[in-house]
Amino acid sequence: MKVIVFGATGGTGRATVRELLEGGHEVTAFSRHSEQLDLLSERLHLQSGDVLHAKDVESAVSGQDAVVVALGVNDNPLKVRLLHRSRTPVTVCSGGTRLIIDAMKRQGLRRLVVLSAYGVGETRDKLPWPFKLAYRLLLKEQMADKERQEVMVRSSGLDWVIVQPVGLTDAQPKDEVLASAEGQVRRTTIPRRNVGRFLATAVTGDRFLHQSVALSG
Repeated sequence: MKVIVFGATGGTGRATVRELLEGGHEVTAFSRHSEQLDLLSERLHLQSGDVLHAKDVESAVSGQDAVVVALGVNDNPLKVRLLHRSRTPVTVCSGGTRLIIDAMKRQGLRRLVVLSAYGVGETRDKLPWPFKLAYRLLLKEQMADKERQEVMVRSSGLDWVIVQPVGLTDAQPKDEVLASAEGQVRRTTIPRRNVGRFLATAVTGDRFLHQSVALSG
């Protein structure tokens, strides 16, 4: 299967590309700086572009079979919240996803797998109060953007899966994780490799189609 990953040079995007390649897929890694991806494979194609530019997105989606969206803001949240400085616009998730959905519809693509976050949408009320406070103080704009993104995905009419991991770490992947469409979690963290593995599996699987999935270690 030909799969494009938007946000491929972020921690989770990179893990997703790796898992897709190991699964035998042909992968296009889309990012503003795709050349920074330190993975080598004859089935890996690098495409640099801006997900907030419609022409870049339209070109990238062309010829693909499925789309993974792993967009996000990687800058220090204190700098973003207090100084309003970010290398990535805080509207990148909703703005980019809107253009991706439009391009997919024009080109007849159906499968869309989107990385969100635990505490958004259906899991908003399940978030423990210390995390709600931290989100409100440090990540208010980013979480609001994730909310807008999820609304777009749910109303897209596509074959979508929304993945909501808890706190991400760079630890070694676990043998088992908890994936719950009811918003249940087992731990407050999960390795990025496990999230990437789940996103890659959701590209072809139908178990969680049209659902949001809470993912925890």
